[in-house]
Amino acid sequence: MKERYRSKTVVFLAAFSIIVFLFSSMAAQWIGGAYLIQSLTGLSYLASLFIFTLSVLVYVVVGGYRAVVITDAIQGFVMVGGTLTLLIAVIVAGGGLPNLFEELVSINPNLVTPFGQDGQLTPLYVSSYWILVGVGVVGLPQIAVRAMAYRDAKAMHRAILIGTAVVGFIMLGMHLIGVFARPIMPGIEVADQVIPLVALEILPPWVAGVALSAPLAAIMSTVDSLLILVSSTVVKDVYINYVNPDASSDFIKKFSMAVTGVIGAVTFLIAVSPPDLIIFLNLFAFGGLEAAFIWPIVLGLYWKYANKTGAIAAMIAGMGSYLAIHFYNQSHPALFGVHTVTVPVFLSLVAFILFSLLTKGEAYQFPEKNIHTV
Repeated sequence: MKERYRSKTVVFLAAFSIIVFLFSSMAAQWIGGAYLIQSLTGLSYLASLFIFTLSVLVYVVVGGYRAVVITDAIQGFVMVGGTLTLLIAVIVAGGGLPNLFEELVSINPNLVTPFGQDGQLTPLYVSSYWILVGVGVVGLPQIAVRAMAYRDAKAMHRAILIGTAVVGFIMLGMHLIGVFARPIMPGIEVADQVIPLVALEILPPWVAGVALSAPLAAIMSTVDSLLILVSSTVVKDVYINYVNPDASSDFIKKFSMAVTGVIGAVTFLIAVSPPDLIIFLNLFAFGGLEAAFIWPIVLGLYWKYANKTGAIAAMIAGMGSYLAIHFYNQSHPALFGVHTVTVPVFLSLVAFILFSLLTKGEAYQFPEKNIHTV
């Protein structure tokens, strides 16, 4: 975005939103990793959290972005295999799909509907999630930064097809495992411990260990990229741009390692007191980042009249309205009956187009290899 908009204000707003919202997302991953280790080992939550934090920091600080890319590829295979193993085991343990659905209906008929166990979610609200976890994902900086790992455009196009299939299977599989675990192990107090506990209940210990490597791999593949992103934001976007532009490469390397360590420690402290469900931390971070980034990224790539004024307006409108609506929805029914992110994404789009046109200058000259601009 720095190269596209040539604006320190855009860089500052981007850095601010990344630091604010990604700490929430990283805390969710830290908590999930700690719960998983706790379920497997019987250690206390705090000890498990410390082990998880230390293991992540070691390979991210030592290996850097290359280690993140390599481990993510390996973890992808582990996630698919573990999800498939655990899904089959849960279905078998539950007596097959028909029996599982019958038991779910007997517990609560709402469990087999998309409207929540209390039936409080409306079709409009559920449908608005296609923005949060669907098209809006292209606006997540931790997703956009993965483009750095593509060898070329052909590899990227292949990754789009493979990634859609793999992520779709893992997401659907893990959600089904959580739902099907309800009749198998009712009464689990901490919802975030459902998958490790049910795996240990229905599988031989060594198989459970292999299967649970899937959610652990999912967590690790997320936290490493988030750490790299937040660290590079602090070092490159803030320190180099605003504090010390002439810093040597050796100093930057050491400073990056120190910043990564500090970020990990701060996230550890945030995760010491976990909420009831970590998914809400993740979704809060997703929504805030999408509201801030989706149009500066997408329109910056494909609209030649997108400019820094439009990007600044979009990020302020998106972040500001998202936080305002989020706090409003804490004590009121959802505004307009949709998820919090819906209105901010729309307002961000309006602000981007309006201010870009009001301050319209010369059309941006995309590199020749960039196509399909309008």
